[in-house]
Amino acid sequence: MKLVVLGLSLSSSWGNGHATTFRALLKAFAARGHEVLFLERDVPWYAAHRDLTDPDWCRLELYADLDDLARRFGREVEAADAVLVGSYVPEGVEVGRWVQTMARGATAFYDIDTPVTLAKLARGDHEYLSPELIPGYGVYFSFTGGPTLDLLERRYGSPTARALYCSVDAEAYRPLEAEKRWDLGYLGTYSDDRQPTLDRLLVEVARRAPDMRFVVAGPQYPAGIDWPANVERIEHVGPADHPAFYAACRWTLNVTRQDMIAAGWSPSVRLFEAAACACPIVSDEWDGLSSLLRPGREIVLAREADQVLALLRSTPETERLAMAEAARARVLAAHTAEHRAEELEMGLEVARVALTGPTPRRVPA
Repeated sequence: MKLVVLGLSLSSSWGNGHATTFRALLKAFAARGHEVLFLERDVPWYAAHRDLTDPDWCRLELYADLDDLARRFGREVEAADAVLVGSYVPEGVEVGRWVQTMARGATAFYDIDTPVTLAKLARGDHEYLSPELIPGYGVYFSFTGGPTLDLLERRYGSPTARALYCSVDAEAYRPLEAEKRWDLGYLGTYSDDRQPTLDRLLVEVARRAPDMRFVVAGPQYPAGIDWPANVERIEHVGPADHPAFYAACRWTLNVTRQDMIAAGWSPSVRLFEAAACACPIVSDEWDGLSSLLRPGREIVLAREADQVLALLRSTPETERLAMAEAARARVLAAHTAEHRAEELEMGLEVARVALTGPTPRRVPA
């Protein structure tokens, strides 16, 4: 099929998790024989940090504003077999209305931020999605599974809500031989609702263990944070360097945003990437995590600094390596980009078939 995607970013992984998610998914989707056009709003903060400009598995185009989008790509959106709009697209409500008016093929919404989106809708914040648009998307692909899917269908009228978790490009993310520079590392953009957990499970551990080494990598951390001397700060690690980062960590920390903890069933892309690189993971707890990785065998769950410190000091090396390999095997068996591409294909086919029904739902022009 010909798929047009309007997403937050494909060209820049700086400060967002969307780019790596789209790259893995669409590369695998194209490998299944489909044609992909990705349309991205040209914004200065991503223009200054682009790390992918000419992918060989899809066509990437930038547009300046809504008028430019309609003028240059209206015919392609109209003729596509399917059009997928992502969360956090600038002026996403207007983009969604335009897509649902123009597209003759199936339309879908891909929410890489589902709990955040639902929290926004509940308080009347329609930054990139409004309630009236949801029934007009033939399928709502959600980063969050579990009860949230029923909520999207019952409360918001989605014809079909399906989990489409993040995934990992197994070719790009694999174990590397490297010297262990850090006992515990964290890779992620700053978020004020994640920071208390990061403080508790890494920063406090570092203060208690001055003989150990730690690292926090990612942009947008406030200058006033008091990092212990044994915590190294790295402003940005590009996707191509993620495997080397994980290879240099004895353990990596996974920290989840509060909205996603409340919803459950919301795995971070970092969870699958670290596992694919055979870096053992210690994570905060949330509903649904045990259905993805088995606690105690494929991942360690922790609530307090004492638990993390005991893990770092007392886990035998054979046990650490066995957990890493078990997590890698689980991810390769169920959570690669190839698995997600197949799920995306099936969901879009369902939406395409639904268009032949007597009353396909669309927002009026």
